[in-house]
Amino acid sequence: MIANRLKSSSTLLLGALACSCSPVSSETKSGDAARQELLETVEAQASPDPGENCLLMVWSEQDDPNIEFDRANDAVKGGAISCATGASPSQFEAAISALREAARSGDRARILEQVGIPLLYIDEDGERRELSEDQIDSLFDEVFDETLLDMLQRLDLSQMTVEKDQGAFFELGSLWLVVDDSGQPRVMTVNRQALDEAAATARDQAERGAGEPLD
Repeated sequence: MIANRLKSSSTLLLGALACSCSPVSSETKSGDAARQELLETVEAQASPDPGENCLLMVWSEQDDPNIEFDRANDAVKGGAISCATGASPSQFEAAISALREAARSGDRARILEQVGIPLLYIDEDGERRELSEDQIDSLFDEVFDETLLDMLQRLDLSQMTVEKDQGAFFELGSLWLVVDDSGQPRVMTVNRQALDEAAATARDQAERGAGEPLD
């Protein structure tokens, strides 16, 4: 899914560069005057940086891109969010913010709005299951237990890692977000085994005082 979107975007960009023209298509420019003016402004600021060109591609598909935020937050561990996922940092920030607020509220329906179907669930023993909507509902308290809800409340875009054409993850792969066909990042994998490993690593570092200056 992500690979197809990025492949088509790359094709568009290569064609644009070969013609010495903008990576924003003429079809996209046919929108209303305000949107056209915005895209032309973005084009005028284009740079040779591949990450910037990925952002241009993403912005060209959005009605109201958050250009300043996206430029400031595109680079995370693993590379540029826009190049790896085909979505903008502001789209991921919105999804992460929604997850944080849903977890803090404890509202099951709000949490499930951010979950893709099927959800890949890997339990503490490493057993993998693809859960349907009904199965997620029946196993909700197991999948979204107190430990995971606590992690969701602490999600921060700056701590996200991306893997090209795979999505974005937190806490050693405990939680994976993948961009769906609508362009919305959603939770597609919950890995309890990785979450337990991340918690054990954090405890070990705390006990050893990792990162603390020595007297």
